Amino acid sequence: MRVRLPAHPEWGIGQVQSVAGHRITVNFEHAGKVLINAAVVELEIEEDVRR
Repeated sequence: MRVRLPAHPEWGIGQVQSVAGHRITVNFEHAGKVLINAAVVELEIEEDVRR
């Protein structure tokens, strides 16, 4: 799944690598791998433009 973090748009689009409970590891274009606490931070799902 591809996502964005609205608080850090400069990170670009990220691809979810793993999910364990509220812990989500996302690999962002411009920030690398980041561990997100989904209980505190909300990610936006990036719609697939190829549809």
